[in-house]
Amino acid sequence: MRWKVTNPLGRAIAKIREINRRYSKPRIKLSRGTRIALLSLRLYLLFLIALLLYRLITFL
Repeated sequence: MRWKVTNPLGRAIAKIREINRRYSKPRIKLSRGTRIALLSLRLYLLFLIALLLYRLITFL
């Protein structure tokens, strides 16, 4: 039995956990090329975030 969460932050976190649990396993089969492309996009995104953080730190 799950506990009822009354505060807004707790409800939001519970909702996010529910969504993550629902979509934890992919429903479609991806080709190898598609997986490589998605992985490269993730790495590029992480690189851009790291670059922004570096710029912020050097700016301060």
